[in-house]
Amino acid sequence: MAIDKVIAPLLRVPLFAGLRPLQITEIARQAERIAFRRGGVITEAGRPGDGAYLIVSGDAVCKPRPGSAVLPQPVAPGSLVGELAMLVDHVYSATIVAEGRVHCLKLLRAALYAQMEADPALADHLSGALTARLTEVAIEMRRIDSLLVLDTAGEPLLDPPPMSEIWTRPLAAGTQR
Repeated sequence: MAIDKVIAPLLRVPLFAGLRPLQITEIARQAERIAFRRGGVITEAGRPGDGAYLIVSGDAVCKPRPGSAVLPQPVAPGSLVGELAMLVDHVYSATIVAEGRVHCLKLLRAALYAQMEADPALADHLSGALTARLTEVAIEMRRIDSLLVLDTAGEPLLDPPPMSEIWTRPLAAGTQR
C-alpha cells in the first residue's frame, strides 16, 4: 500500500483532525497493513482488542449479536472500528466481517502509546479530542434524559426545566435517574 493511500484515510479520521503532517506520517508508518478476504473477521465481539482498524478500502458489515432484532449494519471505507482498543484495554463490542476484499490499517495501542510518549503534543491532541467527544455525548444524554423526565405526578414533562433543576427535584415514586 503506497504511503499516500495510507495517509489519506488517516487524515479523514476526526480523532486525528488537526495533527501535524509529521504526526500523521508517524501513525501511518507504525500502522499494520492487513487485508481480509470475504468472510474474514476484523473484530469479534467479546474478544480483547489491542488496537483499532481503519477500513481503507472494501466493504464490511457489523453483525448483530445472536438473537438480536438488529439488522446487520454496513461498515464503509473510512470507518474506524474498535477505537477504544487503540487507547485502553478493551474488549471489542462488535463483530465486523469483511464482505469482500477489505484493506485495513491496524493502529496498535502499544505503537500509539510509544508515539505519545515521544511526542507529548500528540497525547495532548488526543486527550482534547476525546474530551470534546465525551462532552458531546454527555450533552446528548442529558437532552434525552430531559425528554424522559417525569413530573412528581408521573406524567411526562412537555416543557422540561433546565438540567440544574432536573437533578435537584425529587423523583416520582418508582422512577430512577
